[in-house]
Amino acid sequence: MWRPFCGALHFIARKGSELTPAAKLFLVILGASAVAAAQRPASPSTDYVAQVREARSWEYGPFANFGFGVGDRSSFKFLSLGFQAAKPLSPVVHAGILSGQFELGANIMPFWQAYTPAPHYQAYTCFDPTTEQPYPCNLPVGGGTYTGTSLTPIILRWNFLTQSRRFQPWFQGAGGLIYTTHKFPPDVLLSHGLPGGTSVFNFSPQGGIGFHYFVRPRRSIDLGVNAVHISSASLGDRNPGVNASIQIQGGYTFWK
Repeated sequence: MWRPFCGALHFIARKGSELTPAAKLFLVILGASAVAAAQRPASPSTDYVAQVREARSWEYGPFANFGFGVGDRSSFKFLSLGFQAAKPLSPVVHAGILSGQFELGANIMPFWQAYTPAPHYQAYTCFDPTTEQPYPCNLPVGGGTYTGTSLTPIILRWNFLTQSRRFQPWFQGAGGLIYTTHKFPPDVLLSHGLPGGTSVFNFSPQGGIGFHYFVRPRRSIDLGVNAVHISSASLGDRNPGVNASIQIQGGYTFWK
């Protein structure tokens, strides 16, 4: 007979090979506990990226953009606030280092502003209407703050396949439309003081890279950098445009 060190309870009696009632009860409880443990659901996964990737979850949330012009538009600054939504449309495509998942999205920016130099005179080459000979001249050019809205109805994004549980990188291409209350970008002023041959409508083809960082299940903070070209596509008499600008985007995304 085996006795515990406390010496009180007999678990096994050497009465043949028969167990005592206490031992039988102990084994029943132990077996029931093992079955219950086997049936207990696993703890929730902490692989937040895989959760939304496998579910092809909708994503939506607010964002803010800040940007600046490049080259001859380096004095231009941009600020916008908006809301974006998207959904993965494909399963994971395996293509080596380019493995990932295709996503289609769109955004709207009810608040869009461009900050340009104040109205000023700028050197141009003018032509004499009678002789058609060129001569140097200074002409008044508009400027200041331009306000409008922007819609980007097509955002084609590729979410890279990653082993990280929180970090989801991506690259994208997109096309948008900008409307401003005054013709943008600033141009030579007409005799009545209004902007010249540009347009209140401009197109904004763009491309960039970025990432989601999941701070909790189905919640992420986002950072992206886009190169944006702004052009009226010659809707006006002239199309000076903004050949290149860099737009830095920060946002917060909900996944459903």
